[in-house]
Amino acid sequence: MRIHAESTWTPPPPDPDQPPAQIRRILRLFRPYRGRLAVVGLLVGASSLVGVASPFLLREILDTAIPQGRTGLLSLLALGMILTAVVTSVFGVLQTLISTTVGQRVMHDLRTAVYGRLQRMPLAFFTRTRTGEVQSRIANDIGGMQATVTSTATSLVSNLTAVVATVVAMLALDWRLTVVSLVLLPVFVWISRRVGRERKAITTQRQKQMAAMAATVTESLSVSGILLGRTMGRADSLTRSFETESERLVDLEVRASMAGRWRMSAVTIVMAAMPALLYWAAGLALQTGGPALSIGTLVAFVSLQQGLFRPAVSLLSTGVQIQTSLALFQRIFEYLDLPVDITEPERPVHLEKVRGEVRFENVDFHYEQDDEKSGPTLDGIDIAVPAGTSLAVVGATGSGKSTLSYLVPRLYDVTGGRVTLDGVDVRDLDFDSLTRAVGVVSQETYLFHASVADNLRFARPDATDAEIEAAARAAQIHDHIASLPDGYDTLVGERGYRFSGGEKQRLALARTILRDPPVLILDEATSALDTRTEHAVQQAIDALSEGRTTITIAHRLSTVRDADQIVVLDGGRIVERGSHAELLARGGRYAALVQGDVLMNTEAPPLPWDGGAAAQRRTSVRPASPQSG
Repeated sequence: MRIHAESTWTPPPPDPDQPPAQIRRILRLFRPYRGRLAVVGLLVGASSLVGVASPFLLREILDTAIPQGRTGLLSLLALGMILTAVVTSVFGVLQTLISTTVGQRVMHDLRTAVYGRLQRMPLAFFTRTRTGEVQSRIANDIGGMQATVTSTATSLVSNLTAVVATVVAMLALDWRLTVVSLVLLPVFVWISRRVGRERKAITTQRQKQMAAMAATVTESLSVSGILLGRTMGRADSLTRSFETESERLVDLEVRASMAGRWRMSAVTIVMAAMPALLYWAAGLALQTGGPALSIGTLVAFVSLQQGLFRPAVSLLSTGVQIQTSLALFQRIFEYLDLPVDITEPERPVHLEKVRGEVRFENVDFHYEQDDEKSGPTLDGIDIAVPAGTSLAVVGATGSGKSTLSYLVPRLYDVTGGRVTLDGVDVRDLDFDSLTRAVGVVSQETYLFHASVADNLRFARPDATDAEIEAAARAAQIHDHIASLPDGYDTLVGERGYRFSGGEKQRLALARTILRDPPVLILDEATSALDTRTEHAVQQAIDALSEGRTTITIAHRLSTVRDADQIVVLDGGRIVERGSHAELLARGGRYAALVQGDVLMNTEAPPLPWDGGAAAQRRTSVRPASPQSG
């Protein structure tokens, strides 16, 4: 599935025949824990059997022990009723412990599976999906299933066993009263199923609304969102927008809570009134000459019927809860079922030592939803980058420069031709070889809300403090870090907002230096920096690029003119290639880019560490401007 980066992803429509298959899939989640669930089942069965013994003990007390004055029997029967309560409670605690543990493990498995799936999704998925939506699936949807996976299974088995055992006991006492007690049960089941369908539909809407709110919060309350909102004077507008979203959620929450509430209340009222009906039926039978019941039998039966009331109502509520939870499981399964395009082959090639030769061989690339008129993003690209040399890719915005660089680390896969590393198609390599071989430094520097050391160590978790410091020195950032009160333990803030743009770029370079990749991709790594900062970062880049295969995507002349070869892209095609001097002398597209300042030619005063040499080099190669000629 290749989807245009700007398209909007929507889940597939629900299949009306899906619930049975979905329930089977949910049950498979519990398969690794079937041993523990078997223990829970035994505890539930034992608890139910022990629980129904109490009414029979009560009948013997009322019909035998008390009327006959048998004190010893009375004491044993009373003790038996107490032991029944104790055993039932102990079994209940044990089954709750085991079932809750199993449920939490299932939730852990789901969270891990969704997160792992998202880690394998192509870059296009994240360019079209709001971050808050992803977070909501993991937090709200899986969190909303907690009651279902931790207690519903146990509750279902426990209540079902209790209902069956109680009905059998009631039949043993009097089948006629049993028929009276159960005559309305089919109606109750029908009502609960209808209520469950209503709540499932509302739950789907509610979860979507929660995802929309999460996306709003994530975007507007980030550092960037706060800055944009305040500088644009939209803080009040954003607050009103959030208030509207929250109002919608309030309405859905109330509807979810009240759906079928009156119908379920009617069921509760009818079942609560059953003891009175039983007493009335027994008295009426006695008045009309029907079969008489002993007081003990009648009280025991009513006790059983009352015992049936709780698990029966709970069983109906569990059915409603299961149908409601299907909406949450469906949203999670949508993510788990997303196809993963970029995968390892069955027998991947592992490269122990990478020289760094990169080749683009007749490479085509297009997004699946591009129409025919727009044409491919890249078309017939042939480039050879020998190991240890540098390639600069320039061109107007939208010419396909960044897309070309994304093909090497397989952030996207080619749709035609191939990209090779040391003669091996990158699609045939194992991920470990590819990630060790290719390092990427982009204009959008991302830093975690953690310490400087932790951000650098993300590239190599086993790196020593000395290695981290050496990488920072190479990136021209060590002195600044050392001047901070907490040094390398300084928190960088969300997305690194405690550091300037140039400092963040140098931290990113230090992180890449720590990885020491043979192939380096620089995607406009200095285009957003001021002149002085750019030259500081450029020195770090020069140090990092030495001895590596380097592919540079740039808008600034200073970052491309020393490249071994320069390629000019236009509309996804190569229109020129050569060295800086050759392309200037040719007077073609590259020269036009330079003269038109599309490739910005910057000047800056000499920096303290370059002794003015860098400035002299810049001046010596700067082409004459129209004003100077």
